[in-house]
Amino acid sequence: QLHLVESGGGLVQPGGSLRLSCAASGFTFENYAIAWFRQAPGKEREGVSCISSNDHSTYYGNSAMGRSTISRDNAKNTVELRMDNLQPEDTAIYYCAAGRAVTGCPRTNDYEYWGQGTQVTVSS
Repeated sequence: QLHLVESGGGLVQPGGSLRLSCAASGFTFENYAIAWFRQAPGKEREGVSCISSNDHSTYYGNSAMGRSTISRDNAKNTVELRMDNLQPEDTAIYYCAAGRAVTGCPRTNDYEYWGQGTQVTVSS
C-alpha cells in the first residue's frame, strides 16, 4: 500500500527554521520526483519545492527561493525540506507529493500521490 507521510511541522517563531520530512513507501521511490506544496486557509495550493528523480535537480517556488533546501535519500525513501527565516505568511499545511516526469518535475496536476499534510504555524 502506498504511503507518503509528512513530519516535522509545528509551531515556529518568526525568523526560525523548519525541517520537514516526507517518508515514502509502497512504490519505486527512486523513479518519482518529490515535491512540497503548501496551502494556507483561504488561499490556493502553492508549489514550494521539487526534486527530480533522475538527476536530483531542484526547483523552488518564489516563496522558497533563497531560503530553502530540498534533498532526497533514495536509500531511505525520504525527502527533506529545510526552510529558514520563516514568517507568519509561511503558516500553512505542507504536503509532499510524488509524480513522474521524463525530466525535471511534473506539472502540479500530474502528481499521482499525496500525503495527508503537516501543519506549520509561524507565530510568536
